Amino acid sequence: MEIIIATDASWVVDDVTAALSADDVNFTVCGEGRIVSDLVEENTPDLVILDMQIGSMGGPAVTMSLRLDESSGLLPHVPVLMLLDRRADLHLARRTGAEGWLIKPLDSLRLKRAVRALMAGEGYTEGSVAPEVPVDADAEADVAAGNSTESTEEETVNAG
Repeated sequence: MEIIIATDASWVVDDVTAALSADDVNFTVCGEGRIVSDLVEENTPDLVILDMQIGSMGGPAVTMSLRLDESSGLLPHVPVLMLLDRRADLHLARRTGAEGWLIKPLDSLRLKRAVRALMAGEGYTEGSVAPEVPVDADAEADVAAGNSTESTEEETVNAG
C-alpha cells in the first residue's frame, strides 16, 4: 500500500507511520500542500492523509484541488483522510470531498479503523453524527395510513 502523508508537523508523521507501518506499506512524506497533486500524478497512492495545516496550503484546500483535478480528468480518484485540529473544523471537512476525517489527538486504533474503512471504499468520519430525532409513533402511523393532520392549504398573510 502506498500512502502520502502531507503535514509540516513531525509528530503527525511519527504517529501515522507508527500506527500504520507494515511490510507492505510505503510512505511518502510531504511538508508542503502545493506539491501533493504532483506526488499523486507521479505515483498514484492508495491513500492520501492530509493534516489540517500543511505549509502554505492546508488540508481542505489540497483536498478540493485533488477533487478538481480528478473531475477534469487530470488525476485518478484517491481516497483522502483529513486530520482535523478541532471539532469546529468539521464543516470544512464535509465540504471538501474527503472520504474521512479524524479529530486530533490521534491514536493508532482510530487511524487503523479509518484507513481500513477507506480502503474498503467506505467513509470514516468523527464528530458528525446527527442527533437522533424522537419519532412520534402515532403521527407516523397516521401519515402511513394517509391520515396526515398537517394542513397542505396555503394561508394568506397580510403585512400590517
